[in-house]
Amino acid sequence: MTATAVLPNAFPLRLSPGRILAWAMLAGFIVCSLFPLWITLKTALVPTSTLFDQATLLVPVEVTLDNFRRVLGLAPVNPATPSTPINFALALRNSLIFTLLTVGGQVFFSALAAYAFARIRFVGSTVIFYLFIAATMIPAIVLFIPNFVLIKELGWLNTFQGMVAPTILMSPFAVFFLRQFFLSTPRELEEAARIDGATPFRTFWSVVLPVHKSAIATLAILLSINAWNDFFWPFLVGRDADVRVMSVALAAFKTQQQNGNPDWTGLMAGTVLSIVPVIVLLVLFGRRVVESLQFSGLK
Repeated sequence: MTATAVLPNAFPLRLSPGRILAWAMLAGFIVCSLFPLWITLKTALVPTSTLFDQATLLVPVEVTLDNFRRVLGLAPVNPATPSTPINFALALRNSLIFTLLTVGGQVFFSALAAYAFARIRFVGSTVIFYLFIAATMIPAIVLFIPNFVLIKELGWLNTFQGMVAPTILMSPFAVFFLRQFFLSTPRELEEAARIDGATPFRTFWSVVLPVHKSAIATLAILLSINAWNDFFWPFLVGRDADVRVMSVALAAFKTQQQNGNPDWTGLMAGTVLSIVPVIVLLVLFGRRVVESLQFSGLK
C-alpha cells in the first residue's frame, strides 16, 4: 500500500461532544460579534425612504450607495440633515493625520526609552522603570483637566499639535512592550556593531530596530487602533471642523439632527467609513499581533 493511500486516514477527525460544543460556542461568539456590524452596514445601504419598512429584514431589499455619497459630500444633502452638514471626507483625513502623528511619535520615543531601560545601566534605572510602569494605574480621566489647561495656555486649542501633545512622546505600555523584546536581543550583535565603531544610537537604529521589525509593527497596529477610535480628548480640544476627527464628527452629526429625528442611514454610513480602516488593519495584520504578544515577555 502506498503512502498516499494511507494519508487520508492518518489523521481522522474526532468529533467528540466537547469539540462540537466548543465549535458551537465559537460560532455563537462570532455571530454575536459580527451581527452589530452587519446591521450597521445594512442600515447604511438602505434608502432613507424605506429604512423603517426594511427594519426587520436581515438583508436589504433595495441597496443604494447614496448614503455614502451624501456623507462624503458627493451627493445632495437630505433635507432631514442639518443646514451645515458634516464633512466626513475631511474628518477621515484629520483622523489619518492624528493617527499618524500619534503613532509615529509614540513608537519612536517609546523605542528610545525602552532601549535605554533594556541596555543602559544607570543609578536607579530599575526603580525609575517600575515607577514609570506604575503610571499605567493612573486613570486617564485624572490627566484630562491639567492637560487641557496646559494646551489652552499654549494656545493650541483646535490644532493638531494640541490634539497629539499629551500622547505623542510615549506611553508606559509601549515602553514596557518594546523593552521586553529588546532584552532578548543577542548582545553579540550590539558588541559587533560597537567594534565596528557604531555609536549607541547607530547600534539602536541600524541593528536593534531591524531585528525587532515585527514587534515595532505590532505596537504600531495596536496604537493605531487606539488613536483612531479616540474620542474624548479630540472632542475636548479639536471641535473645529478643520481638525475634527471621525469619532467627533459622528457625535456632531448625531446631535445636529432636526426635530430629534436622527438621519440613521447617514449616521450608519459615516460609522461604516470610520470602522473600515480598523477592520482592514486587523484582517491584514491581526495574526502578527497575536504572534508577537505570544513571543514577548508577557508570559
